[in-house]
Amino acid sequence: MRILITTFGTRGDIQPFIALGIGLKNAGHEVAIGTTQGYQSFVESYGLDCGAMSNELLQLTQDSLDGTGGIPGTLATIKKIPLAVRNMMDDEWNVAHSFQPDLILYHSKCLGSLHVAEKLRIPAILSLPLPFFTPTRAFPAPFMAGIRLGAWFNLLSYKIMGLSNGMYVKATNDFRAKALDLPPLGRFPDLLVRADGSPVPIIYPYSSHLLPVPDDFPSHVHVTGYWFLDRPADWQPDPELVRFLDAGPAPVYVGFGSMGGRGGIERAKVVLEALEKSGQRGLIASGWGGLKASELPQNVFMFESVPHDWLFPKVSAVVHHGGAGTTAAGLRAGKPTVICPFLGDQPFWGRLVYERGIGPQPIPQGKLTAARLTDAIRIATQDAEIRRQAEALGQKIREEDGVARAIEVVNGVLGA
Repeated sequence: MRILITTFGTRGDIQPFIALGIGLKNAGHEVAIGTTQGYQSFVESYGLDCGAMSNELLQLTQDSLDGTGGIPGTLATIKKIPLAVRNMMDDEWNVAHSFQPDLILYHSKCLGSLHVAEKLRIPAILSLPLPFFTPTRAFPAPFMAGIRLGAWFNLLSYKIMGLSNGMYVKATNDFRAKALDLPPLGRFPDLLVRADGSPVPIIYPYSSHLLPVPDDFPSHVHVTGYWFLDRPADWQPDPELVRFLDAGPAPVYVGFGSMGGRGGIERAKVVLEALEKSGQRGLIASGWGGLKASELPQNVFMFESVPHDWLFPKVSAVVHHGGAGTTAAGLRAGKPTVICPFLGDQPFWGRLVYERGIGPQPIPQGKLTAARLTDAIRIATQDAEIRRQAEALGQKIREEDGVARAIEVVNGVLGA
């Protein structure tokens, strides 16, 4: 069968879907990944076909988060996003029309893919590593992670978040009419139901050992375990990094991924002070500007990026922004986790890590100080129970095969 995977976002939004694509290809399917053209060589390096889409929306998203142009610049950028969203829908249709898939598996950020599947009269599966779309009494919608008002509010929170479907309904209906010749949707469409009334199957690639599957999840919703994309077989680390790791005790990893832009220098000062006060060696991942420092002490090593599956087993704890991918990698390595969230789903993972006893309380970026981070690093590196719980969870995650489970779901939807 021919399977098209569409995904959009930062590298953390791309890697799991490449892992799934490899698994599907090895299972005998023909696979293509539709994503922004900046990741084309990355996708193709794993032997998968790539349907390249414009970088426009990704660049605008990064610019709006960067904030370096101040409020006027950010507002000007945000105004351009609706048109970029509409253009990406056309890209999704062009990729699908070229590949002619039997099924589309799409990230929720790919707003055109469900409608493309309707036009092609093929199955579609929604997927993202966050239980965002399935109402449950067990916990509130992840973007409302800090509110605890009981089961009634938890269910209500998903209805509130569902209203966000109205944000792009104008662009969606324009796409449906002009590109697909399909009838328009209502003002607040239910994008979890197909035109024939059947539910859209959903795959959540996170571990049920971290977040147990609620009893009220319906049968078309599947929690498979994580989809890990490990480093290429020919990848080699920087010799200087290897020498640093060999020169002393396991360091603390600190990195804020694609978050940052403004404030990178100040955050780096906080991190360096916290490492010094906690008496820890440190590894700092500069990422896309989340941390910036021109001078480093001898017990700290900075790099742009290193594969997490190689690095994290060699550190004592991981400190990061709480992105789903980095959280998963740290947990798989069995390391205590300190989450310093910026936005989105990051507070959700931070609270969950704390509630599961595998890290200290999260520190929101607006409250990040050297004193708070020092205390958190000390807890993560010295609390024996946290370290035991983290290693136990890591062992369970390492025993999962999320890709294999997802392939079972895909084959079931295909009737294979």
